[in-house]
Amino acid sequence: MRHSAQHLGERRAAVRTPARRPSRAPEGRRRATRPERGSRRLARRRSVAALVAAVAVGGLLATVALAPLPRPSVALADAAAGSVSPFRGEVQEVAVPGDLSVAGVSRERYITATGPETLVASGTNYDWAKLVLVFGDWPVTDENVRFMVEWMREENGPDNWWNRNNPLNNGYGSGGGSGLGSYTTLVDAARYAASNLQKRTFYADIVAALEAGTSADAAARAVWASPWAESHYGYGTWWSTSPVPVVPAPPTAWGR
Repeated sequence: MRHSAQHLGERRAAVRTPARRPSRAPEGRRRATRPERGSRRLARRRSVAALVAAVAVGGLLATVALAPLPRPSVALADAAAGSVSPFRGEVQEVAVPGDLSVAGVSRERYITATGPETLVASGTNYDWAKLVLVFGDWPVTDENVRFMVEWMREENGPDNWWNRNNPLNNGYGSGGGSGLGSYTTLVDAARYAASNLQKRTFYADIVAALEAGTSADAAARAVWASPWAESHYGYGTWWSTSPVPVVPAPPTAWGR
């Protein structure tokens, strides 16, 4: 069968040029448009730029952290040598008057005091001596205590110092003007002894020595010169300064 030349050319062109099929996007996905693809490329560039900036900042901080700081002693030494000044900015000057005095500093002081209950619980001749000082509001110093126990020994002896619950043979409040009276307890005796010394003007030197609290001998001389004892303790010739032993009194003498 013969075909015309025109028809044959059309068939050859059809064979050589295949028909273009329209492209189809996968199901469920939409092909991005050109503006969208451009926005995505711009976002990726910004992310890369941010990452580069973060790495640069991290490297700078690491460099600062690893760099050793100059020691204060080295900086001050350099400043003293005149090579470098550790100060920056303006220098302020303060004028101080030449007659300026140093302000006083107030410091708290704490003083411990022995209470009557503690002394009564211990119950020795030294405790009774301290109890008289406490009731008289006199300092409980070693010198004052030594004077008191020596005085008590001159009145009643060391082994029976609590005789009639009246260690100093005090007549005031004991019912015996000659000092032969008695008290209910040794606590009452200590209170009356302190009160008698404070009430009588002729015991003022004894009180002054106790207030000073610095010399048992001075307090003893004040007692010798006073009318406390008619013998005046021989004005010291009968007064012993040897150590006084520690002797407790019976609990009943203390009212316990």
